[in-house]
Amino acid sequence: MLSEMDDRDDIKSSISTVLPDLPESILNIVEETLQSLGVGTIDDFQFVQEADLLCVLRPIQARKLVASWKQTSQGPGTQSQPDVNSSTSSSLLTSSTSSRSSLSPCPSPRNLLNADWVDHFEIPTERFPEALMQCLERGKRPIPSLRREMIRIVAAEMMKACPSPTKHASTEIAKKLVGKYPQSLKDVIEGDVVGTGYHSLVKQLQARIDNKKRHATPRIHKRKSLSNSDTDEVPAVMKASVQDTYGCVKWDMKFMPVTETLESQNEKKGKMRFLWEQATFNPDEVKELMESTYYSQRKAINNGTALQTLREEWPFLFHEIGISAHYQELTGLPLTQTFLKSVGKKGKQLLNFMATVCANKTRRVFETLTKLRFQRGQLEGCSDDVKDMLLLLLSYFNEDEATMFHYTEETNQAADVQVDCLPVTPCIIVCGASCYSANRFMLSIDGKIVNDNIAQFIAAINVMFGSYYCLNIHYPVQLRSTLEFLQRCFFNINPERGTKVEMKKTKKQLTCSASSLWTLR
Repeated sequence: MLSEMDDRDDIKSSISTVLPDLPESILNIVEETLQSLGVGTIDDFQFVQEADLLCVLRPIQARKLVASWKQTSQGPGTQSQPDVNSSTSSSLLTSSTSSRSSLSPCPSPRNLLNADWVDHFEIPTERFPEALMQCLERGKRPIPSLRREMIRIVAAEMMKACPSPTKHASTEIAKKLVGKYPQSLKDVIEGDVVGTGYHSLVKQLQARIDNKKRHATPRIHKRKSLSNSDTDEVPAVMKASVQDTYGCVKWDMKFMPVTETLESQNEKKGKMRFLWEQATFNPDEVKELMESTYYSQRKAINNGTALQTLREEWPFLFHEIGISAHYQELTGLPLTQTFLKSVGKKGKQLLNFMATVCANKTRRVFETLTKLRFQRGQLEGCSDDVKDMLLLLLSYFNEDEATMFHYTEETNQAADVQVDCLPVTPCIIVCGASCYSANRFMLSIDGKIVNDNIAQFIAAINVMFGSYYCLNIHYPVQLRSTLEFLQRCFFNINPERGTKVEMKKTKKQLTCSASSLWTLR
């Protein structure tokens, strides 16, 4: 048994040595094919012919393998067979292979075939409208109707090559499109590439393919549960794990830093609690303490420690200085600096787009814009631009402002706020009649005030957004598009797959329709 396992390992190793870039799935198929031919040890490689491998490998790959194996078998220390024996063996093997092929066909490597059609796929530019080609060749952005026509043509061509293209295929072809016409198709705002640069194309291609498949695909019937525990639902723990880790680079630390011990972690935690109670502290010292105790903070959060306990043990975690330090360790990005830099690059153009294009197309956005201009009056500044931006995004996506902002009296303290009206997700409490007139903000999580004194609106936005990541909180469905747009466009977190949106089985999930915003220049 051990000898057979060793032989299998040797066979696989011999293949991967010659073709190191071969995917694991294809490697396994090649191994199975060789075994079906009768290859039991590496000594049998000398009898394998190129034709035997063409059903699973490309011609060049097959030639490389055969040439390498022949060279090895003819090397010093290996007795080469006489011509007659070699010829006889070859003819016998060919005959045996032919008869075996008629009885039991060579394995069908679907993964390889799928990969092949994508690799050889040609963009059908000859079918593109003349107006579209003029835009692409001149490096201009096509108007939405031409872009949609391009998506329809490319998706139809993809489905000719493969009836059911995967998201991976859409991604690869979107890369080709953007690579060929970057000036016209790349996701860019103010010269700054948004995410991968082809995210909106992938979503449009996949949406078109899904729509076309919907008419041809029979309805899938869910299997019946065999017991109470056997259901079609993904366990809550698994769903939380996927959504919690979304966009994070250091979500779970398996080991404590070598410079730290449990005692040193507890000592630093106690020191931060002392500094918090003193109400006077050095921000740099707190930042350093937060960074060095990140391991303990993540363990407490990921283990599901109650919110009140977290507030008592890690009070800085709910304030800008602490949440910024934790967020940077978690995502690899500075919270406030990333947001301000993105606002500086993209904010004005986004506001201009809302005021000119969206307001003319959508009555809801027009009414919101008129209301905000009245509330803002003559105020000028970056903070007020951000207020415009947030409130207009909520209107554009038709999402619930009350889930993000709760308004209370200007003089109200934390104890005066009606917590029964607060959502469970992070919410900014505005102490004033509007975001423009307010000089103080609070943050609530799980219907409890966790920070009762935030002086700046931008700080409130950063603390609110950072809380979703640092505390493993999912985006509520009522804010899914606004928060995802902020995440990708202004906080520069752009995972290629997954979501941080709370999934509700009873309600249809709509995708973030921000592609028209992402493709602005």
